[in-house]
Order: sequence, then C-alpha cells, then structure tokens
Amino acid sequence: MTAEILSTYTAVLFDAAVRRTAELLRAGEVVALPTETVYGLAANALDAAAVAKIYEAKGRPAHNPIIVHVASIELARRCVTHWPVVADKLAQSFWPGPLTMVLPKSPEIPSLVTAGGATVGVRWPSHPFIQAVIRECGFPLAAPSANLSNQLSPTNAEHVRKQLGDKIPLIVDGGQAQVGIESTVIDLTSEPPTVLRPGMIHEESLIAVTGDLVSFQKKKLPGDETLRSPGLLQQHYAPKARLLVLNWQNGTDLKSAISNQQSAIRTCHIIAHTNIPSDEGFASVSVIPHDAEAFARAIYAELHRCDEAGAELIVVEALPDAPEWRAIADRLQRAAA
Repeated sequence: MTAEILSTYTAVLFDAAVRRTAELLRAGEVVALPTETVYGLAANALDAAAVAKIYEAKGRPAHNPIIVHVASIELARRCVTHWPVVADKLAQSFWPGPLTMVLPKSPEIPSLVTAGGATVGVRWPSHPFIQAVIRECGFPLAAPSANLSNQLSPTNAEHVRKQLGDKIPLIVDGGQAQVGIESTVIDLTSEPPTVLRPGMIHEESLIAVTGDLVSFQKKKLPGDETLRSPGLLQQHYAPKARLLVLNWQNGTDLKSAISNQQSAIRTCHIIAHTNIPSDEGFASVSVIPHDAEAFARAIYAELHRCDEAGAELIVVEALPDAPEWRAIADRLQRAAA
C-alpha cells in the first residue's frame, strides 16, 4: 500500500480532501490528517474494527488509550455519560483548542478506544480540516498521533509519509502544525481535577476556570494501572538517536559535558535556544527561539531533521523552569528516557 496524499491549499482542494477523507472513514478505514497540535491517525471512534486498524498501523500497545475528537459540544456529550458544569466552563474557555477532558465514557465508545477503562478523553480541535471532516461524517474520530508507537509525533505530512506511508490509504497535507506538541489532558472524574498530561494550555490558565487543580506529577505508573490518557508512558515521543538535555555556558563547556558519551562529537546534533555554541566539531547546531510557543511549534520537526541527518546523539539545551515550558520539558524528559 502506498498512501494517497491530498493537499488542502485551495478551497477546491480542501473540499475535495474533506469528501475523500469522509468517504474512507465511513468505510472503516484510517486516515492521517492535520490538527493544530500534531498530525493524527483517525478512524470512526464508534467502530471498534476501524479503531483496531489504528493500533495495527502504529504498533500501539493495547493499554494506551486514544483521544476522541469532536466538532461540537453536542457530539462531546454523546461520547460521555456525565457532563459536569466544570466541563462546560472549560469548553467555553478553551474549545476549540488543545485541551482534552477525561470523563466517564458512553457505552457507544468501544472499550478498545479507552484501553478497557471507564473514561474517555474528548477534545474539540481548532484545525479547520478535522472540524470539517467530523461535521461531514457526523461521528467522532479516534485519533492518536500519526506515527509509529513511541516515536516522534509528526507535525507535517512528510513526517507521516516517512513513518506510515506504506501502512495507510490516505495522508491529508494541511501544512505545518501550529501548536506542535500534544494537547493538555485534564481528568474531570477526580476532585479536584487532575492534569494527566501537560500541554500548551498551562495549569495556571486551567486553575482560573476550575478554581483548584492537582498539579501534574512525573511518576512511574504501576504496571496494572489503567491509563486514562495517552502520554503517560515513561518513554514516549522519542527520536531514533539518543537524546540528552543539558545546561552549558559555551562550546568548550558543552564538549566537556558530552565527552564521556559513546557518540562522537562529529555525529552529535545540538539544539540550542540561549547559549549558542559554534558548530565547530559538531554535526550541526540549530537554534529555536527562546520562546515557549515557538519552541513547541519547532521542536519535533527539529528532532525529525536530526534523525534524518543520521544523528547518533541529540543534545537539547535545558529549558527554563517556568510554567509555559513545563509541557515541552515533559516531552523531552520522556524522549530521553
């Protein structure tokens, strides 16, 4: 199988891609399509056989649940059995957008979507293409990131093609993802609500709506605990190369810090934001602006680029200890595990 790739850059192409995507989804197929966070691998969330194709294409472990995507509050409520007042408040504040709410699942949602759990993560994405597809289909879409399990999430169609182009029938090219990392996930079945996965909607913003919140805690989950959200596995979002997160003051300091690594400096790729070393001796030195939103938008693409260039070691400059950087630090910590 070789995936068909459809562009969306004109209104005519956009509408044609919506029709083709909806046709395949109604037929029980899986399709890679853009969201504002990362590209997703979508199937009809109400069709267990279609959802099974997601797990098969990704090599995804059955204990890792999948987020369900909707394009209205009405469709979100159809996916759950209880819609608390706080869900309404959060939806009014952050939807459409990169926020997933975990709630008790409706019997309509197959247990395969929720990894056998009693809750489901629901999100209304802001990307116009996936919204149009959901409206055209009339059903919610189960859609994890469109990559092989545990590997780097894709932020453009080419990333998807390289990992899944021989496993799925269609990839829709909607341009570069504008958020760049996965959504914030908040569990509303606990009191107070709990952030299960940090994202670019920060805890401080959520607290302004919820009034209280259990802060995200990095922890290793016991093997028998049912996951309520993706992104909780200890190793995730990982490039092929080894990844280190380090502080340094200058190039000499950096070379000293990595001198005890097995990889040669000439195969080492550096990603910096503040202390930018010369590229002398390194395979490459790239710079992402010292701005959390810009860094999130660019980091996965930069890690993909390093892998494609044959990096053996990727060293990322340590991030500031501030709320707006917390989600990016989480992704890098899991990638380096």
